Formats: sequence, C-alpha cells, structure tokens
Amino acid sequence: SSSSSSSSTARRSCVARVSASAMEPANVPAIIVGGGRVGQALLAMGVPGDVMMKRGDPFPAAAPSTGPIYVCTRNDALQGVVDQTPPERRSDLVFLQNGMLQPWLDARGLGDNTQALVYFAVAKLGEKPTDGITDVNPEGLTAANGKWAEALAARLASGGMTCHVLDDSAAFTGNMYEKLIWICAFMAVGAAHPGATVGDVESTHRAEVVALIEELMAGSEAECGVAFKAGAVERLLAYARAVAHFPTAVKELEWRNGYFHGISAGALKAGRPDPFPAHTAILQKVGAVAKA
Repeated sequence: SSSSSSSSTARRSCVARVSASAMEPANVPAIIVGGGRVGQALLAMGVPGDVMMKRGDPFPAAAPSTGPIYVCTRNDALQGVVDQTPPERRSDLVFLQNGMLQPWLDARGLGDNTQALVYFAVAKLGEKPTDGITDVNPEGLTAANGKWAEALAARLASGGMTCHVLDDSAAFTGNMYEKLIWICAFMAVGAAHPGATVGDVESTHRAEVVALIEELMAGSEAECGVAFKAGAVERLLAYARAVAHFPTAVKELEWRNGYFHGISAGALKAGRPDPFPAHTAILQKVGAVAKA
C-alpha cells in the first residue's frame, strides 16, 4: 500500500497478510518480465499459462489475470516495468534484483511487495541455474518474503532449487542487508586488487574483506537497527567459496555500495563520524566516488 513505512524493519512487521499466502496454490501461472538468464530459467521451471514479457513489450493482454509477475530485469529497467504494469496488478510484482530496493519500493507504494534474495546463478542463457548451496549452508541461502513468496519457492523447487519463505520481518531484513553487504564488500575489495576474483578476495584478501563486512554490519546495526543472525561472516565467506570464479567490479552504485555511502554522507553532514570509514576509503581508492 502507499502508506508503506519507510523503515524496512517496520514494513516487515506486518506478517499476518504474508502468512495468508499459504492459502495460495503453489506454482501458479505467472508473467515473467525480462528474457535474460534468470527470466528464461524461471520460465523453464514454469507451468502452462506462463507468459514471458520482454523489456519494453506492452503488458500482455492474454496474461493470467492473477498471480505473480516475476521481474527479472536489471535495476535500471525497474521504473519502466512498474509504469507498464496496470495499477491494479502492481501489488503482484515480485522483485529479484541485487542491491537495496527497499527505499525505492517504499517511495512508489510498493514497500510490501514480494522480494527475493537470489543466491542462485545462471552462467549462460538457457543453462540450468547453480544453487547457492555452501559448506556452511547446505540447505541453501535463497529466501523470499511477501504475497508470492510461496509461489516462487514452489517454482524454484520444481527446478530442484532451494528457497526459504521468511514471514518474519526482522529476519528477512537482516538477510537483505547480509546479501547487500556480501556484494558490496567482495566487489569493493576485489576492485581494489585489479583482476581479483571473488575466490581471490576470500582467500588472499580475507582479513581485508572480513574487516569491511564487520564494519558494514556494525554500521547497519547502529544506523538502521538491523539485527543479524549469528555466523554472518562465516556464511558470507562460504558463499564466496561457492562462487569463487565470479569476477569483481563495483557496479550499479546507487543500488549497492551507494546505499552505504549515502548513509556515510548523511552522518558526516549531521556532524557525526562516518559509520563506514573503510568502505568510504575503498570507494575513493577505486574511483567509484570522489575523494572528499
């Protein structure tokens, strides 16, 4: 609803409506927006009645009249997807993007929409996804929250993939920040060591990335009231080992590292110390933000 709280922890506290999603049938026909690797993978796990909508296509006239709308586009395409979706269907949009979407969703009255924290990877178009199963979390790390979380979990399960449905607001928010911290810390440290893969960061630059993860966690707790489950650092290192071949680069700044940099800028403007000084320094070092 448009009255969504701007606080992600508050917006996750209304679980009664979310829990009702158990009444929804499992893997239901869906609209899949975006014909890239993730969109094609979700279509391959689908059911008769699914409709694929490529970026820029008009909203499909023959689409299912209810059910999830899985948004599998890049972040920079999200506004166009929302604009093309009829207003009465926008609550069915399911967001699977990397990065911090919550403030953007809140500003558009979509703060309660289903979100997924995707830990699976699709190497090439048409290939079966590789699940984000690690030596610390063999039960998988992908999680979803909201109206269509059960439907997404059922779809992924049909393709042999894991997905945890989290009704608990604070738990989902903690997981959301944890995934954001993973991508921000590993990409920034990797960019500071040109050519480093995620695996190189985890093995060769472990002390540096652990210090950055711990700083981002502590600042998120202090500035945003986020509660993390015990063992976050070990979980994130284990995920890095599982995707060790991934390249590193600081990308999609406004959705990723820019979220924490914005909190730093706000604190400094208010005359308080930067809660993320090592993060600010490494972004300056790699040229992602201007030096102060």
